[in-house]
Amino acid sequence: MRRVATISLVMLTLSVSGHAQQAAEPASAFIDPVNGLTLEDAIARALDQEPSLRSSRSQIDVTRGRRQQAGLRPSPAVSFSQQQQPSGSDNQTRVELQWPLDLFRKTGRVEVAGREVEVARQAAADRDRPLAAGVRLKYGDVVAAVRTLALAEQLLAATSRQRALIASRVEQGAAPPLDRDMLHVEVRRLEADRLIQAGAVDRELIELKRLLGMPPDASVMLRDSLDALVRRDPPLTPAGAEAGGVKRPDVEEAEARVRVGDAEIDRARREGRLDVSVFAMYMRMDTGFPQLGLSPAGTLEPVRSVFHYVSVGATVTLPVENRNQGAVAAAEAERAGAAAHLEAARLAAHSEIAAARSRDRHARQALEAYTGDTIALARQNLDVVRQTYELGRGTLLDVLNEQRRYLDVERAYTDVLREAYAARQVLRASLGEVR
Repeated sequence: MRRVATISLVMLTLSVSGHAQQAAEPASAFIDPVNGLTLEDAIARALDQEPSLRSSRSQIDVTRGRRQQAGLRPSPAVSFSQQQQPSGSDNQTRVELQWPLDLFRKTGRVEVAGREVEVARQAAADRDRPLAAGVRLKYGDVVAAVRTLALAEQLLAATSRQRALIASRVEQGAAPPLDRDMLHVEVRRLEADRLIQAGAVDRELIELKRLLGMPPDASVMLRDSLDALVRRDPPLTPAGAEAGGVKRPDVEEAEARVRVGDAEIDRARREGRLDVSVFAMYMRMDTGFPQLGLSPAGTLEPVRSVFHYVSVGATVTLPVENRNQGAVAAAEAERAGAAAHLEAARLAAHSEIAAARSRDRHARQALEAYTGDTIALARQNLDVVRQTYELGRGTLLDVLNEQRRYLDVERAYTDVLREAYAARQVLRASLGEVR
């Protein structure tokens, strides 16, 4: 029974270990240079499929409906009444029509509603900008994690081959068992590091799927590598931002709100003017008396007749006490607040652009430190140390130290690549670019 239990426990452990190894996909499983998802396609998909953006864009349709309603004049009102004498035959029928002319007011309403459409459009565009920037940055995080995973796989494969070589030399008595054990520990460390990096790739990829409006279990492969993204990113020409011409959705939204404030002031003043409503009335009255009278022919007949009345008139609203002074003052205060918000938005945009340009410049300078043969030289140094050890002129500790130094250099280079890429994407977002 003990043997059975021991064998079952070993088999369960191997099954769990094998499942963990199978779950950790290699770096090649995330990159497809031919059919993979490009950065541009990812941005386009996010802008089309992300649920919160669809919600914000619905506000554009809302304001368009309000603009359509603002262009309609008030409808006429028709009233009808019937009066009947309870104990007699007299009755009266009345039909009234009242039609407000809506003088001076339609233009103000339409102008306000039209400028609110522009505010909604710019607000939706300002939601697109951070989403596109988030997709760019997350795409870079994924390919950076894939690059680190690929580096871990390369070192693990090289160290595993070296462990197999040293193990055969130990069996032949040409190398001490300590070297084999040290390499065994190093392989285990690299295996654990590879699993951690594979988990980082999965985590970053799931977050990218969320931005793309995709479920976590959707299959996605990317086309570009981090090196390719940084190499193909052209330098940005200085835009007119520093000269005062900031063209960003948030700044343009603030400008549109100032124009809405101007339109609100005009509408409040228009509503303080006189207004006229015309009306018309038709009345039919059938009435009489319980007496007899002489007709034109000299005969007796009941005193009764039907009367028709038509009246036309106009009602004028005179702005004597109420000229909408409070509404005008409130609109002017809102316009002043919108102007202050515009100034703050421009200042924030200038500061953000300046900071992004500085970050991009320093990141590119840091990237230049790795240009040329820096990475190739670090890889060559590791090969030389390995060959020196294989020739018996060095120790295994020298190889492990140089390998870790090479790993530090590669990871530092990955960090610089990621920073250069991220700095450029932040600069694009600060300049108002979306696609």
